[in-house]
Amino acid sequence: MNKILLTLIGFFPSLSFASSNIESLDLTSHAAGYIALVVFIAAYFFVMIEEFTHLRKSKPVILAAGIIWAIIGWVYAVNGIPHAAEVAVRHNFLEFAELFLFLLVAMTYIESMRERLVFDKLKVWLISRGFSYRQLFWLTGILAFFMSPIADNLTTALVMGAVVLAVGAGNARFISIGFVNIVVAANAGGAFSPFGDITTLMVWQKGLVDFQQFFVLFVPSVVNYLIPAGIMHFAIKNEKPNATVEKVDIKTGGILITFMFLLTIATAVSFHNFLHLPPAMGMMTGLGYLMIVSYFVKRHNPNEEKSERFDIFKMVSRAEWDTLLFFFGVIVSVGGLGFMGYLALVSEAMYVELGATYANVLVGILSAIVDNIPVMFAVLTMTPDMSLGQWLLVTLTAGVGGSLLSIGSAAGVALMGQSKGYYTFVSHLKWIWAIALGYVASILMHLWINAALFDVPI
Repeated sequence: MNKILLTLIGFFPSLSFASSNIESLDLTSHAAGYIALVVFIAAYFFVMIEEFTHLRKSKPVILAAGIIWAIIGWVYAVNGIPHAAEVAVRHNFLEFAELFLFLLVAMTYIESMRERLVFDKLKVWLISRGFSYRQLFWLTGILAFFMSPIADNLTTALVMGAVVLAVGAGNARFISIGFVNIVVAANAGGAFSPFGDITTLMVWQKGLVDFQQFFVLFVPSVVNYLIPAGIMHFAIKNEKPNATVEKVDIKTGGILITFMFLLTIATAVSFHNFLHLPPAMGMMTGLGYLMIVSYFVKRHNPNEEKSERFDIFKMVSRAEWDTLLFFFGVIVSVGGLGFMGYLALVSEAMYVELGATYANVLVGILSAIVDNIPVMFAVLTMTPDMSLGQWLLVTLTAGVGGSLLSIGSAAGVALMGQSKGYYTFVSHLKWIWAIALGYVASILMHLWINAALFDVPI
């Protein structure tokens, strides 16, 4: 059998000279690499058309990850260096494990706050105030901008989207524009905080940008939101929706859990900044806070029906597992393509030939088409030699570039599913010119006000 395999490998010139002394192989110019590329592209095609096929996005990328590493493992085993591939895939697992644990805790807190009706209380408060459509447009956008750095852009979009749907019932134009506004606001707000988006979290966990350094992106993020919002403002009639009266009371422990979430964020930051431990360790400590609180919340209401009783493990089960497993597929797949040598080629083409600034602007545009997570993970895997200002630039562009198209961010995809047909790819596309103005303006603002950081090495 080994003789047959070695004969087959002989058809791949760049592999046939491999020996046990070689730690890695360049697989970019022969069949093994080409097959892996086709598999990844096919998988990502299914991710992009999830809205139409209703095939969960985690399924194709997890399958692609397995196939890509099977190809790598086979090639390396035949060439007598199987342990090199093993070490590489274990490194990818570690990358995912840290991200997974961090996000699992954050999602558990969000689900706990949702179950305790914290977000419903906010929604009802906004609806019952008697605001006009224009006022609601700005309120939901500004709240999305400032909620996103803490609660992440996906959760923020869903909460604010529920408000827009409730107050805009029957007003398709307001709902459509309001959803575009929320997507832009949530993505812009998430760009200046490590907790606001997966991409910022990845950059922070990698140690390339310190926690406090993200906040220099605040003004560019504000510009990114205000320009398209200011333009869309004039497309909304200054009318008042019908007032609705509804009463919601936050359940026992809701305020305490919200406080514990803020304490958990502080713990993660402290672990990373002062103890030099992974932020995920701080978040898991925060999960411990929530578990202890859940015990006392349950004890405080012994007469509650079993179905109504607060159960921390139910909250864990309600985390967005499709999203978490999607990240696994993306990280492991892109890691495999990087191990084959493709990311080195892309890095050479983008960061050497184009230059860091143009390359980072292109990253934002690509993130609108492909999704910012694989794009940012690819950049982090390539680790081009860039100044602090450039790393902040790519953080900004990857975060806000997804607003250009409705499929470019988790917030946009989630709202398309929530909108009942009012918000679509085409309705978002109508405002791409206004969003693009904000995108360009935010980049120019960063280049201007943070110019000194472009000379600061990492």
